Amino acid sequence: MGAPSKPLCARCDAVCCRLTVVLQPEDRIPLHLTDKTDAGLTVMARDEEGWCVAIDAAHMRCSIYDTRPGICRRFVMAGPYCREVRADYSDRNRRGIPLQLH
Repeated sequence: MGAPSKPLCARCDAVCCRLTVVLQPEDRIPLHLTDKTDAGLTVMARDEEGWCVAIDAAHMRCSIYDTRPGICRRFVMAGPYCREVRADYSDRNRRGIPLQLH
């Protein structure tokens, strides 16, 4: 049996940019890019479609990449969690269910 194929990152839909990003005290994110949850957690704000407000939609990349939150720095592109999130996104879109990760 061959190794599982890796997704092509160049064609990624950046679905990780739709995940909730809980900020830590050491994250130095401008306040206008943050939001508070009902539970009082500071998170990256999202636009009306659910995308992180820091994403540069024209190029599908992070506009604050050099100062992005620690959790984003630890996210392994094409790693197991990345592939799981992308598969869930694909499955939901095939079934016509809008993506709403909490």
